[in-house]
Amino acid sequence: MSGEVEISIRDERSRAPVVYDPWLLAAVLALLTLGLVMVYSSSAICAHEKTGDGFHYVIRQLVAAGVGLLAMALAMRIGYRKLARLAYPLLVFAVGLMVAVVLPGVGSTAGGATRWIRLGGFSVQPAEVAKVAWVLYLAYSLAKKREKVATFSVGFLPHVAIAGMLAFLCMLQPDFGSAVGLVFLLFVMLFAAGAKMSYLVGSVLVALPFAFHAVASSPYRMKRILAFLDPWHHRQGSGYQVAESLMSIGSGGLFGLGLGDGRQKLYFLPEAHTDFIFSIVGEELGLLGVATVIALYAVIVWRGVRASLAATEPFGTYLGLGLTALIAFQAVVNMAVAMGLLPTKGLTLPFVSYGGSSLVVMMGAAGVLLSVSGASARVAGVFRRALLEASG
Repeated sequence: MSGEVEISIRDERSRAPVVYDPWLLAAVLALLTLGLVMVYSSSAICAHEKTGDGFHYVIRQLVAAGVGLLAMALAMRIGYRKLARLAYPLLVFAVGLMVAVVLPGVGSTAGGATRWIRLGGFSVQPAEVAKVAWVLYLAYSLAKKREKVATFSVGFLPHVAIAGMLAFLCMLQPDFGSAVGLVFLLFVMLFAAGAKMSYLVGSVLVALPFAFHAVASSPYRMKRILAFLDPWHHRQGSGYQVAESLMSIGSGGLFGLGLGDGRQKLYFLPEAHTDFIFSIVGEELGLLGVATVIALYAVIVWRGVRASLAATEPFGTYLGLGLTALIAFQAVVNMAVAMGLLPTKGLTLPFVSYGGSSLVVMMGAAGVLLSVSGASARVAGVFRRALLEASG
């Protein structure tokens, strides 16, 4: 009987249509749609003043959204299992981009940071590519070494060493937020894979002095910390963005001032369509808009974790958890910065903020996560049908 059930499952698996998680897909598309609307609302006046075209930024975002949708569809079509063979090449490619961006004459500088490589009329941010490449590599490596993940020399030290290299390359740009994000992803995935807590806690304690030195030795990072602690005291200086962001969110009330009627985007709040777009959501759509955005990210985390835990092999579980953690980390940090709960980090709000590299990469990551959910749902359905046939 068991042999007949196994054959039935194998046959059904080959014929079964792929069904992706509709909740996860709907949440991603809802955030993408909201992002396009808010990018236009928050950038139209600024774009008209700078370029003479109020649609300048939203058109570029629409192009990025189209490429992102193609990337998502391609990832869903290929399936996450076939991505395992790209773990090493993609990581090497991402490291190459991160090295290239800090070379003289290659990287493009804006706001005191060199984080972009310009290609024609568009730009690529290597750190965004590195985040997904890092998750893919960790998922593959941890799944391959799952019997030895708890060991220091095989499961812990090599991954920490690579994370240190990536963080160092981020700091050269400098991009402290992405460096913290890469390390955060490492610890989430090591914990999920079964690394010893003593190693994780010990490495945090060892890293704290280096993190303190990275902040204390940088005048602009110290200004951000002081602005975070008392933004109103530093309102005319380093605390200006945080103070204006708080005013933007606070003025929205329950229902907001109305879509397009926000005032802080009128040259009061810098980066209104990028890092602080959540503040414009709060001002124009109010508490209900803010709660809706948070709820959509909660759906992504819920369904992402659910699909990851239902995966049939460790690689799918680790990959799904890593991508879910990536989206959740950036969303939480961005919203916390906008509300003055964290120092400014320069991380975009996934699927919502203006930024082609971030949007395309995040849409591709969503496609991989949907692939994990589709495989999990298909296998669950196959087993249900097989059990019904066996019991009948």
